[in-house]
Amino acid sequence: MSHSAHVFISGAASGIGLATAQRLAQMGCRVGLYDIQAEEAQAQARLLNDRRPGGENWHVAGHLDVSQPESWQQALQHFADQAQGRIDVLVNNAGVAVTDAFVDTPLARHRRVVEINLLGTMNGCHAVWPHLKGRPGSRVINLCSASALFGQPDLATYAATKAAIRSLTEALDIEWSSDGVRVVDVLPLFVNTAMVRDEVSKMKTVATLGVRLSPQDVAHVVARLATAPAKGLPLHSLVGWQTPLFALAVRLSPTWLNRWVTARMAGKG
Repeated sequence: MSHSAHVFISGAASGIGLATAQRLAQMGCRVGLYDIQAEEAQAQARLLNDRRPGGENWHVAGHLDVSQPESWQQALQHFADQAQGRIDVLVNNAGVAVTDAFVDTPLARHRRVVEINLLGTMNGCHAVWPHLKGRPGSRVINLCSASALFGQPDLATYAATKAAIRSLTEALDIEWSSDGVRVVDVLPLFVNTAMVRDEVSKMKTVATLGVRLSPQDVAHVVARLATAPAKGLPLHSLVGWQTPLFALAVRLSPTWLNRWVTARMAGKG
C-alpha cells in the first residue's frame, strides 16, 4: 500500500483518531475523518486541507454513529463518493470506557460500551467489506487494547470488548485472506487521551503503571500499518515498551500469578 492510500477513520474528531488522520495526511494519504461529533471532524478536515498546496478539498469528514449500521453505510459511501470511489483502509478507532465497579455501574452504560466498542467495530467491518474486497493491499486496522490480554477490574466491560475485538481480528484475517484483505489490530496500554484523563485515570492501575503513551505514539504505529506492504503486517502490534512486557508475562506466567499481579496493581489484593 502506497502513501496515497484512501483511509477511513472512525472516531476521528479527537484523540488517537485525529492524531492518526494528521499523521497519514502528512504522509500523503487521503483521509476521511468521521465521528458522532461531525462538526469537530469537519473542522479538523478543513485544517488538514488548508495545509495542502492549493487548498483543495482532498480530506473529507462527516457524521458517523458507529453503533448504527445504516450510519456506517452512509458514511462509507460518502467518503467513497468524494475519494474517487476508493477506500483502501478502514481504521476502527471509535471507543468509550466505563471505569467503576461492575455492579455499581448501570447496565445501560455497560451496554453502551458494547454497542460502541464491539458492535461498532463489527458494524464497520461488515459495511466496509464490499469496498475492500479484491482491492490490492486493502486492510482493516482495529484499535484494541492491552486490557484484552487479561481482564481488568473496574474496566471489566471495556476489557471484554477489546478481548472480543482481538478475537474478531484473528478470525477475519483468516476469513478474508482469500480475497486479499488483511485485518490487524493495535494494542496500546494507557494513552493520554480525554477518555483516559476523564474516565480511566481514576483507576489504581493507572497510578501504578502511569500514562506513558501519547495519541501520536499510537498514530505512528497505525500509520505504518496503513501504508506498509499488506503481506508482512503483524497480526497484533503491541505499542510502547510496557505492553510487550505485559503480554510476555501473561503468556509465560500461570493464571494464578497473572490474577494476583493484576489484582495488586488495581488495589484489589
